[in-house]
Amino acid sequence: MRAVRGFDEQLTPEELALIRGLSSPFRIQEFLDTIPYSVEEIYRSPLRVLRDRQAHCFDGALFAAAALRRLGYPPLILELVPNDRDDEHLLALYRCDGLWGAVGQSNFVGLRFREPLYRTLRELALSYFEQYFNVQREKTLRGYRKPLDLRVFDGFDWMASNDHLETIAARLDRMRPVPLVKPDMEARLAPVDERTYRGGLLGADERGLYRPPSGHG
Repeated sequence: MRAVRGFDEQLTPEELALIRGLSSPFRIQEFLDTIPYSVEEIYRSPLRVLRDRQAHCFDGALFAAAALRRLGYPPLILELVPNDRDDEHLLALYRCDGLWGAVGQSNFVGLRFREPLYRTLRELALSYFEQYFNVQREKTLRGYRKPLDLRVFDGFDWMASNDHLETIAARLDRMRPVPLVKPDMEARLAPVDERTYRGGLLGADERGLYRPPSGHG
């Protein structure tokens, strides 16, 4: 794969050894779990994540997609879409024996790794529902966007260059969400309980938490 070879050629021997050690989706997740959640409003390419050792969910998903690509998986990302009182969340997808799993970076404990157990993308997305909440303890996940194959952006050298990452973000924004929650379901949602809330925010950097406007206007 030309894009992978081109990426590897830009790595130092130490960086190449590290990324070669990411030999499974779980190993990729382990690496992301060792680096801080980025609170900066910038996008980082996989190469820059490797060098800066920090990432938010967008950066982490691209890094995971690049690392999965080196293992022979297509570089697919999927965006989880909340209501207007929370941030979107991005994941890298992988598939084993026809079943979907995911790798991700998040400020929340429950919005990261998923084993390849899910028959459909809807099932996978719904597995994040109870852990997808804001600081007002509202369950905010409402839908997802279908997978985006990052190979269409190889001409921008997205694995190593920061120059066109906004183009990827803009493409995601133009994709129509697939709904998960109907209005009557939304009206019945219970608030997040205290233990789930505290557990989900274990180790979170408060600077990176989305804070919705007061009230539900």
